[in-house]
Amino acid sequence: MGARRLLAVLMTALLAGCAPAAAGTGAPAATRRAPEGTYAVGVRTFTLDPGSARPLPVTVWYPAEGGEVARGRFPVVVYSHGLDSLPELHAGLTTRWAAAGFVVAAPAFPHTRRGAARFTRADVRHQPADGWRVIRHLVRLDGRRGDPLAGHLDVARFAAAGHSAGGFTTAGMFTSGHAARLRAGVIIAGGGIAGSFAGPPAPLLFVHGTADPVVPLAVGRAAFRRTTGPAAFLSVLGQGHGEYLVPGRPGFAQVLATTTDFLRWSLYGDADALRRLPADARAPALTGYESRLDQ
Repeated sequence: MGARRLLAVLMTALLAGCAPAAAGTGAPAATRRAPEGTYAVGVRTFTLDPGSARPLPVTVWYPAEGGEVARGRFPVVVYSHGLDSLPELHAGLTTRWAAAGFVVAAPAFPHTRRGAARFTRADVRHQPADGWRVIRHLVRLDGRRGDPLAGHLDVARFAAAGHSAGGFTTAGMFTSGHAARLRAGVIIAGGGIAGSFAGPPAPLLFVHGTADPVVPLAVGRAAFRRTTGPAAFLSVLGQGHGEYLVPGRPGFAQVLATTTDFLRWSLYGDADALRRLPADARAPALTGYESRLDQ
């Protein structure tokens, strides 16, 4: 779950380098009702660019029916893990997003994943480009005849999400000139890096434990303040670096409900989900919520 500390250079970079987002609302352009109920969840894995200097194993969770990909097209969330972690360690959250009607693609980064042959925190700065590699691959895959996911990916509606170093990775995908298909971001226990939060504005949700000893709350708050587009901040009171991502732990229900409805709104354009967000996040003595998503 990314228990090691990020490099000091990253911590200083995010405070100095979170460029303001471009002017504009960044609100979802089209209105669509998100699926009701829950799907079964299927899973597949593949390795992107296996013969390259940066092979990238990817785990994909997807809505399923009768042992196959469910009918319809689903928005895609690219999920980035933290230091010394793996995609499957975040399945408590990502499989629930898939059950709610999203395809979730989670890369295992070459030099920050658990068991990496040459582990180095400094490689976080290269991970936003890996996230974009995943997006480009999925766009191509959607048109690949014979692939089970072909025709089921809404390739105009991507979100990026991640925890800890994966939160910094997520922020780094929102740079000047990024493709408009990246429509939303969820930054959990992270912050910004140089060049973050520029380009086409997109709604952003920050989630942070107020007693986080690894990435202090002030880091996430600083990134939130530097965004000028639609954004919200969910504080998990008294919690540390990510225990609230474990099903059954205090705060998990609120984090799950808030992130899921944020994705329903930002990717499906579901207005009812936006209206539910304050109630999703509300838990006396457990969470705090601040929003400017309607600006």
